[in-house]
Amino acid sequence: MTEAYVQVTTTTDSRQEAATLAKSAVRERLAACAQLVGPIASTYWWEGEIESAEEWMVVFKTTADQFEELAGLITENHSYDTPEIIATPVVAGSADYLGWLSEQTTTAEDESD
Repeated sequence: MTEAYVQVTTTTDSRQEAATLAKSAVRERLAACAQLVGPIASTYWWEGEIESAEEWMVVFKTTADQFEELAGLITENHSYDTPEIIATPVVAGSADYLGWLSEQTTTAEDESD
């Protein structure tokens, strides 16, 4: 990733799972913030058929450096066989917000280096 900050999205089939993923990522400091959006209506191909489902989206605000670990947390804790994990680069943002985002995704371990 060339950008310093990213928004990572995933979708789940329940608000509870979305909230659990959001809280886990923030607790582990893999995201400074996670927002739940939903329910949303999704239409997609799955196993040769067009499917429709009600889902919840989670938008994680994080640094590009945290992406791989955040993707791992999502994959390990997600109920889908193939969860959506998409990182969108943040090309601009307020300096104060991006500074806060960096501070919140710094672990105590990082601070001792």
